[in-house]
Amino acid sequence: MTSRHRTKDVQWESLFSLQDKPAVPLQQRLRLAAVEAILEGRLPPGATLPSSRELAKALGLSRNTVTSAYMRLIDDGFLEAHPRSGVFVKVHGDPRSSGVAKADWRAKPLPEPVRLPQSTPEREAPAMAPLTSPDWSARLIRSLSDRRTLAKPDQWRQYPYPFVYGTFDPQLFPTEAFRECCVHSLARVHLPQWTPDFELSDVPELIEQIRLRLLPKRGVFALPEEILITVGAQHAYYMLGEALFDAQSRVGLEEPGHPHARNSFAAREPQWQPLAVDDQGLVVDHLPPLDYVYVTPSHQSPTTRTLSLERRKRLLALAEQRDFVVIEDDYEAENLYVGEPVPALKSLDKVGRVIYVGSISKSLSPSLRLGYIVAPRALIAELRVLRHAMVRHPSAFLQHAFAHFLSLGHHETHARRVNQALQARMQALDEALCRELPDFKFVLPTGGASVWVRAPDWVDTGELARMAREQGVLIEAGEVFFMHPPYPCPYFRLRLSSIGVDQIGPGIRALALAVLALAQARGVPRVLVHLH
Repeated sequence: MTSRHRTKDVQWESLFSLQDKPAVPLQQRLRLAAVEAILEGRLPPGATLPSSRELAKALGLSRNTVTSAYMRLIDDGFLEAHPRSGVFVKVHGDPRSSGVAKADWRAKPLPEPVRLPQSTPEREAPAMAPLTSPDWSARLIRSLSDRRTLAKPDQWRQYPYPFVYGTFDPQLFPTEAFRECCVHSLARVHLPQWTPDFELSDVPELIEQIRLRLLPKRGVFALPEEILITVGAQHAYYMLGEALFDAQSRVGLEEPGHPHARNSFAAREPQWQPLAVDDQGLVVDHLPPLDYVYVTPSHQSPTTRTLSLERRKRLLALAEQRDFVVIEDDYEAENLYVGEPVPALKSLDKVGRVIYVGSISKSLSPSLRLGYIVAPRALIAELRVLRHAMVRHPSAFLQHAFAHFLSLGHHETHARRVNQALQARMQALDEALCRELPDFKFVLPTGGASVWVRAPDWVDTGELARMAREQGVLIEAGEVFFMHPPYPCPYFRLRLSSIGVDQIGPGIRALALAVLALAQARGVPRVLVHLH
C-alpha cells in the first residue's frame, strides 16, 4: 500500500470511528458514525465518500457491511448515489437532488451578499445597556429544589454494595421475553394499534390486561373507564395533587413515609398532617381532621409493615364518617414471600372513597415508567384532560408491548423469579446483620425488596451513609423519609433490588467498618460499639 493510500485509510478510519458497543451490529455502528459526521459538519453537503470497497478496506469491515450501511443511509436521506460518479452526502433542497448534473451544480455561482449602507455619524444607534440574564430565583413562584428526596451518587454503579432504590438486576431482567414483546409490537400488522395519537385514551389491550389479570389478584374489579395509565406512580401522585389539593387541603401522610409522594404532592402546598406508623402499619385511631389520607398498606414505605385487615376496615369506616378520601399506593403488593395477601383497600371500598395507584413496570425496571390509577369514572375523566395537558399520553408503543408481556404470562413468571431471588437475599441479609451488627434492630419483612433498620441511639445514619460510601457501601439514610426527622436519626433502609446475594455479606461487613469509623470520629467509647 502506498503512503498516499495509507493516509486516506487513516483519514477515513478517524472520520468513521466506530463506537465500542459490542452488542450493536457493525452495520448499525457504521451508520451511527456516518450520521454523526454528517450532522456535526465533518462531512459537509456534497462531500464525496469512498467506494464501499475502499471504506471496507480502511475500516477492516466486509464490503457487504459497508454496502448495506450505504444503502440504508441513502434510504434515510443522508446520502445519494450518482451513476458512474459515486456516493455523496445529500444536499437537501438543492438542484443536485433533483437530477441536475453534478458539474452544473458546482458551476452555479453563489449570489452576491447584500451590502447594507454604512450609517452616518448622526444616525448611529445609541449605546446599548449591558445585557443581563433574568433573575430566576426571583421569578420562580414555587421550587422543589430544597425538598429532601431519595438520591444516589451520579456514579452509583461503581460502588460494589448498592443497597439503594431505583435500580434493577440485569441477571433477573427478562431480556428475551421483553424483546419478543417489543418485536411483536413492531410488526406491521400491529402498527395501527399503537401508532395513532391516543390523546385522551389509552391502549385498550393494556387496560384489559390490568382490568382482567392484575387487579382481580388484589380483589379489585373495575370498568375500563375507571382506569388511567400514567408515566409511573410518581406521575399519578403529581396529577392527583394538581387535581385535588390546594393550600387549604388537609393531607395525612405516614410518618415516616414515602418521600416521592410527599414531594409530588408538595407543588400545591397542602396542609401536611403526619400520621403515626407502628408494627401494624398506619395507626388509624385518633386521626386528626383530614381531607385526604395517603397510605402504603401492603408494605409500608419505608418500614415494610403491612396494614392489618382490621385497621383497613376501620380506616374506610372513618373515611365515610368524616368524609375524607384515601389514596392507596399498593406499593410492592406482588412481592410477597410469606402468608396470604391482605385484600387491597380498594377491594373493600363500597362507595368510591379509595383512589388506587399501582405500578406495572417497577418489578422489571423503574426506568420503564408505566403505572395506573383506578378511581371513579368522573375523576378519571378529569385526570385524562389533565394528563393530556401535561404529557398527552404515555408511550403507546410501551403500553402495547407491555400488554403483550402480560398476556403471555411473562409478568407472573418474572414475579416468581424476583420473589425467589429476594427471599434468598433477605435470608443472606438477616444472617449478615445478626453477625456483623448485632446491636442493629430490624424485622425481616414478609415481602417487598427492602429492610428498615434501627441503629443504636448514638448513630446518625446521615453521617453513617457518608462514612459507608468510603467503604463502597450505599445505604438510604432515614431522615429523608420523615417530614420531621429526629437528630440523630438512627433509622436507615437497605434496598435489595439490585445487589447479588453473594455481595450482601461482604457489603454488611464493609458497613460495619463504617460504623466503627463513625464511632472513632465521634469519640464513642468502644464498650458501646458492639461489632463482630
